[in-house]
Amino acid sequence: MKKKIANYTLSLVTLVSSLLFIGCAEKRKGTQLLLAASPWKFAEMPALSTLSPEKHKATFRTASDSSSFTIKLKVNLKAQKHARSVLNIPGILKIMTFQQNPADRKLQNYPAYPMPDGTVPVLEAALRLYSPAEPQGKDMLVGIPMAMLEKPEGAHEVVLHFSGVRWTLYVDNELLDNDFPLGYPKWEKQNTWEIDSSLVSKAEIFFPGIEPQKVVLKTPRTSAEIQYWTPAGHNSWVGDVATFYHQGRYHIFYLFDRRGHASKFGKGAHYFEHLSTTDFKTWTEHDAATPIEQQWETFGTGTPFLFDNKLCISYGLHTTRIYPKEQTSLPLQWDYYNKHGVTGSFRYDTIPGYPAGSTYSISEDGISKFKKTKVLFHPCENPSVYTDPEGRLRMLANYGAKGTWESKSIDGGWRSVNQEFPPGGDCTFFFRWGNYDYVIGGFTGFWSKPASAPEDKFVDGVKVGLDFYNGMNVPAVTEINDGRFLLAGWIPMAGWGGSLTIHEMIQSPEGRIGTKWMEEIVPATQKERSLATEIKESSTFVTGSSSFLLTFDVEPGTDLNGKMAALLLGANAEDQACEVQISPSAKKAQYGNGQIGNFSGAEKSLREGGSTSAARNYAIENLAGTDKPFKVRMIVKYEDKFGGSQIDTEIAGQRTMIAFRPNLKVEKLLLRSGKTGIKNVRIAALKN
Repeated sequence: MKKKIANYTLSLVTLVSSLLFIGCAEKRKGTQLLLAASPWKFAEMPALSTLSPEKHKATFRTASDSSSFTIKLKVNLKAQKHARSVLNIPGILKIMTFQQNPADRKLQNYPAYPMPDGTVPVLEAALRLYSPAEPQGKDMLVGIPMAMLEKPEGAHEVVLHFSGVRWTLYVDNELLDNDFPLGYPKWEKQNTWEIDSSLVSKAEIFFPGIEPQKVVLKTPRTSAEIQYWTPAGHNSWVGDVATFYHQGRYHIFYLFDRRGHASKFGKGAHYFEHLSTTDFKTWTEHDAATPIEQQWETFGTGTPFLFDNKLCISYGLHTTRIYPKEQTSLPLQWDYYNKHGVTGSFRYDTIPGYPAGSTYSISEDGISKFKKTKVLFHPCENPSVYTDPEGRLRMLANYGAKGTWESKSIDGGWRSVNQEFPPGGDCTFFFRWGNYDYVIGGFTGFWSKPASAPEDKFVDGVKVGLDFYNGMNVPAVTEINDGRFLLAGWIPMAGWGGSLTIHEMIQSPEGRIGTKWMEEIVPATQKERSLATEIKESSTFVTGSSSFLLTFDVEPGTDLNGKMAALLLGANAEDQACEVQISPSAKKAQYGNGQIGNFSGAEKSLREGGSTSAARNYAIENLAGTDKPFKVRMIVKYEDKFGGSQIDTEIAGQRTMIAFRPNLKVEKLLLRSGKTGIKNVRIAALKN
C-alpha cells in the first residue's frame, strides 16, 4: 500500500512539474574541436586474386613478401538474424556478420550504436596471428556495429589492411576500427579463399599490402565540445592524460585507448594522441605525438617538459607487458646504474633486447610534429620529468622504480636524490603553486608542504581528508595564464579509458586546494526552465532530456544532521538510480545508490577507504563554503557510447565530484530535503 501511495505521489508531482514555465536565460555557447580525421584512399593496383559471384572460390600462391596484405570487398550489408560468413580464408581470416547481444559491451562496445529497433548487427573480421607467446595462434578482432554507418544496410566498400604493425578496418574510406598485432598470419604456399556471393559482389587480395593515403580536406571536420569528449568511434576512449602550457598554448596529450586496455591481446597498445588550444574555445587535434611503429611498442604515461628550449614529452616503454624483463634492455640499464651510480644513455635501436624504460620525443616546431629520439635515459616505465622552480631537471619515477631523481641532461646521468619519496606507483606529478609544493598520484596519494620547507617535510593530505581527488583518474595539473591552474584526467567507462574531463583548481591562503568548473568549457545548453522556487517536501520532476545542466541553491540550516539529495532516476525507477547527497554542516558529500523512499546510506571517503578513482559510489569530506547559502551545479551527460551517464557536480564553487553510472539514462529528478533548504531549481538541456 505504501508503494502505491509513493508511486501516486511521484506521478502527481511529475505532472505538476511539467507545467512549470520556461525560463528566459540565454543559451550557453560551447567549444569546438577541429579534427585531424579524414577519409583514406588506396591506390589501384593489380590484385593477386579476385573473387566474384561467378567465381566465389579460388586458390592463390602467397607472394614472397607476405608481411603485409590488403583485402578489398564490395559488400551488400544486411542485418541478418543469424550469423553469416562474408569471407573465409581457412586458418587465416574470417569475416562475419552477426547479431550482438545489446547488453554485452565487452571488448568492442558494439551496443554503442544500436539500430532503431534496439538490435545490434555487427560486421567483424578475425585474423589468426602466431607469435612465440601464442604458438597455437590467436584471433585478433576488428569490427563495427553496422548502425554507426550512415546507411547501415546496402552496398559498402570494405577494406582490411594488415601492415605488420596495424590491423585496420575501413568502410567507405573511413577508418572505423584497428588493433595492433603481436605476430603474423601463417600463410600456406597455396591458400584457398571463398566469399558468400549473395553478400559480396567483388573481393580482391593484395601482397604486399597497399598502404593507405590520407585525403587532405580543405575544411577540417569538427566535434562539438571538449568537456566529456571521447575520440570518434564505438570503442575508442581517452586514457591517461598529460598536460602542458607553453607559449600561450595549452596542450593535452592522452593515451589513446581502444577496448579498455584490451588491444594488442590485452597489452594495451596505448600511445599519445595530442590536442591543444590557445583560447579554450577552439581546440585543435594534431597528429599522434608518439605513434606505434613496431610490434613491441606499447607506451606508458609520462609528462611534457621543456629542455634546451625545446618542447618534449617523456613516456615509458611498457615492453614488459609483452616480453619478460630478461628479454628487454632493462637488465643492461640497471647494471649500468648499479656500476656508475647514475643512469646511462642508450640508443635503443643499437643495443640488444627489446627496448624498455624511459624515453622521450621532441617537437620540431614547438607545437606538434614530435619525433622519437630513441634514447633510453632511465629504467622506470612511467617517467614524470619536469623542471622545478629552481631550474633543476627532475623526475619522479613510477612503475619499475620510485623516488625523486635529478640530472643535468635528459639523456642519462640521472641520480637518485630521494629514494623513498614519492613511493612509486602510478603517475605522480609535481607542481608549485604560490608558497606551496604539491605531489599528486594517479589514483591516491597527495602530499604538500610549504615551498620553503625541506623536501622531507611533505605531508600526506589523504590521511587527514584534505585531498582533492574527485573521480578523475591519473589527473594532470598545469598552470596556465593569469596564475590559473587546471586539473585534467579521464573518467573510467570502459576499463582503462573513458571521457576527458577538465576542471579548474582553486587555492586557499593556507594552501588547501579545491576544484571548480572551468567556465570556458562548460557544455553548451538550451534555454533554462524553472522547476521550483523552493522545495519544501520531496518533489519529482521530468528532466525532459537525458543530458542537462541542473542548478539550485542550498540553505544549510544549523542541524549537524541536515542534508539534501538529488536523486537521478531512469525509466525503471530505482534500478541504477544515483543519488547526489550533500550534508552542509557535516561538510560531506557523496554519490550513492538511489532510493525513492529514503536517503542513501553513508559512503566512504578516500581517507576512510573509499575509492574515488572508480568514479561510482564514494564520499568527499571537509567541504568549503557550505556553512552559508551556496549553489550546486550538476551536469548529467548521457551517450549510447557511454552506456550510461556521467555526472559532474560542483559544490559551492569550491569542490567537484564526478561519477559514471552504467545503464542509467535519466528521465526524472527527485529532490529531497532533510532540515536543509533547496531553492531556485533550474534545468537546461545540453545542446550536444
